[in-house]
Amino acid sequence: MKTSTVSLSLSILISLLSISWATSAHIHENFLQCLSHQVPNSNSFSKVIYTPHNSSYASVLQSYIQNLRFARPITPKPLVIVTPLEEAHIQASIYCAKEHGMNFRVRSGGHDYEGLSYVSYDVPFVIVDLVNFQSITIDVENSTAWVQAGVTIGQLYYRIAEKSKTLGFSAGVCPTVGVGGHFSGGGYGMMSRKYGIAADNIIDARVMDVNGRIHDRKSMGEDLFWAIRGGGGASFGVILSWHIKLVPVPQIVTVFTVNRTLEQNATKLVHRWQSVANKVDDNLLIRLFLRRVNSTTQDGRRTIEASFVSLFLGGVDTLLPLMQESFPELGLVREDCIEMSWIESILYFAGFQGNPLEVLLDRNSSVTDIYFKGKSDYAVDPISEDGLNQIWKEFIAAPVETFEFLFSPFGGRISAISETETPFPHRSGTLCNLHYSLVWVEKGSSAFNRHMTWIRRFYSFMAPFVSMSPRSAYLNYRDLDLGVNNKGNTSYAQASVWGLKYFGINFERLARVKTMVDPGNFFKNEQSIPVL
Repeated sequence: MKTSTVSLSLSILISLLSISWATSAHIHENFLQCLSHQVPNSNSFSKVIYTPHNSSYASVLQSYIQNLRFARPITPKPLVIVTPLEEAHIQASIYCAKEHGMNFRVRSGGHDYEGLSYVSYDVPFVIVDLVNFQSITIDVENSTAWVQAGVTIGQLYYRIAEKSKTLGFSAGVCPTVGVGGHFSGGGYGMMSRKYGIAADNIIDARVMDVNGRIHDRKSMGEDLFWAIRGGGGASFGVILSWHIKLVPVPQIVTVFTVNRTLEQNATKLVHRWQSVANKVDDNLLIRLFLRRVNSTTQDGRRTIEASFVSLFLGGVDTLLPLMQESFPELGLVREDCIEMSWIESILYFAGFQGNPLEVLLDRNSSVTDIYFKGKSDYAVDPISEDGLNQIWKEFIAAPVETFEFLFSPFGGRISAISETETPFPHRSGTLCNLHYSLVWVEKGSSAFNRHMTWIRRFYSFMAPFVSMSPRSAYLNYRDLDLGVNNKGNTSYAQASVWGLKYFGINFERLARVKTMVDPGNFFKNEQSIPVL
């Protein structure tokens, strides 16, 4: 009887799989036929369409997967990948995906923390990869630039510096991150206390809507323009390009990295940093990295190392008295400091110091052969020394190898902007962002489960030390542990569980904009803005 039941179950499973494969093949063929009808005169279009039958399919799919968590055999794969050369290719892809019931993903750099730019758990789906949309037009006279969505931050920084030694842009430190998603989710970086986040410096955009129409700021209206500057572009349409305001930078900036272990008074320094970092001169940003290292003492026990990593928009002679006044406990001396150009500081913070500037043009320069899980919090009050000691104990005992804890200070221009000016609400009253970064290389489900379980437990442990009601999070550090859409059909009330964490009081307005521009909810993913 048991054997018969098993055989019957296997037969049903095989039948279901056969139906699924047949359905996928049917959708796949119809989609490709639809594309050929939509762009009948484009000889180049066939060269940018990849299916599992193409020899290049796997390499194109994997080329910008920045996290091995989403390169496993069990990860859903797209039926089709399109790497458009022109806007008509994107229009055709949207139309045909709607016609044939396919989910739609847009990939810019592939750094989405949960892989949502190239993975859909509601299959079948198509990826439109904007790798060929890499145009950058710098207008030095007006301090602006038009940047296509497939450009990486590194490429943008390089092209700005190529044209001017006194202009820059306020965005992140990882050069391979694509601007399409980074800017639309916020875009925090080393000049954010001076100039705000990337989304604060966007002055126009070109967006393709669900009907394939292309809008600029004037035609899209202020509601949609507001939504895509911090609310995530993937919920509303396809970001084609950004018009950004470049910011002035001095010809000489100063950087430093000062490391202190627990044995070198790190606890008191970290505690003091919390009272200083969001209040110092706006030209100064001091990030704080915490890592577990082996102690240099004779017993060789594990300890915590705090790294104070800074950019100052000015020379060392101005920085030293400023630090002596605001943070003398750190003991910064001239030998800790390096003067350089702004573009050289980009290499410094990306870990590429000593490399030629051209490394910023390499879309594959980041380490990608790793498994990664990130989570985030915001702190509104300093953590006490007793609280820090509790964190050190938990950190040191962690059954994982490579975990990094990053504190990024707010204040300055970030906090001066109203929480409703953009969807990014983490403004006045926010002390810093906390980023939890767990990396491993060991393969297999056992290692996967051990690491994922630990970081979730550590996140729960941190609850008493961070913002509450809601416990906030940063969209660009996307985290599906906070809640997911049910095949994109989650109600507003259900989605608000994670929506309020990312967007606070702006979540309802985002849902109203979504309902206005995409009432059929075509642009959806596991954490997209819901339709009201």
